[in-house]
Amino acid sequence: MPLITYRKALNDALAEEITRDENVVILGEEVAEYNGAYKVTEGLLARFGPKRIVDTPISEAGFVGMAVGASMLGLRPVVELMFWSFAFVAFDQIVNNAGCVRYMSGGQIRCPLVIRGPANGGTNVGATHSHTPENFLANVPGLKVVAPATAYDAKGLLKAAIRDNDPVMFMENTLLYGEKWEVPEEEYIIPLGVADVKREGSAVSLIAHGRAVLTCLQAADILQAEHGISAEVVDLRSIRPLDEETLLRSVRKTHRAVLVEENKPFCGVDAQIAALLQEKAFDDLDAPIQRLSALDAPAIYSPPLEKIQLPTAPRVVQKALAIC
Repeated sequence: MPLITYRKALNDALAEEITRDENVVILGEEVAEYNGAYKVTEGLLARFGPKRIVDTPISEAGFVGMAVGASMLGLRPVVELMFWSFAFVAFDQIVNNAGCVRYMSGGQIRCPLVIRGPANGGTNVGATHSHTPENFLANVPGLKVVAPATAYDAKGLLKAAIRDNDPVMFMENTLLYGEKWEVPEEEYIIPLGVADVKREGSAVSLIAHGRAVLTCLQAADILQAEHGISAEVVDLRSIRPLDEETLLRSVRKTHRAVLVEENKPFCGVDAQIAALLQEKAFDDLDAPIQRLSALDAPAIYSPPLEKIQLPTAPRVVQKALAIC
């Protein structure tokens, strides 16, 4: 299989879905003439034209609202946000309109919409550009939330998200765009709501989503090489719907869990998972569940400080050793 970047995997998924379905359109700031702020939409304007790849004004409230309305009328818009932090000015459109319309219409109105872009810290762009709002979004019934960790997952999940009849919030990571993974040339789709065991293990489950999955894989290497501890790494891939069975199966095997995320700890995604494991796998646990999140403060602008604000492999190792 060829090695391609996370960025190219997203680009391929968009191109394939635009070709397959005439109702798929891309909207966002600089997605057309500039080829996208992160070059995810590079070359798409030349291939598909300005009616399918649409540059918008700098007004998330405006173009997200437009996309919600267009999806209700039969299009399948894919909205690119330069940062997920900018979605906050469009929360009424996302939460009250996209998230609620199918329920409030008794299933008569669908909202097949994807909103995608980077939701991460670690790039030294300050607190207002570094939010990780997957926990906010997953709190809303009616919204689906996914966070791919690899190029393979990014392509398969984006294709599934575009074909889904509900609004899907697609959380990427700026630091992953240039990383490469093996991705098959033949078409494939990864269903939403299916977690993936990235590494089999027997002594402790490291459960994560997004770039934190790679941090856990590094930690698992250290645990095995330096301490002889076999760690299993479980990638949520989809936060909502959540694959509870895969998480429970892993913890029932290893009897220990370390939950890792780049989100803040208070009301974070891992708080929900910890409650799930405590409720449904209590008798299988041999040690308290451990959580490792970003330090509970706005994203730090200083590069060396921001590096230690986010979870690191040595900190994951410490948490695992504490319960093994």
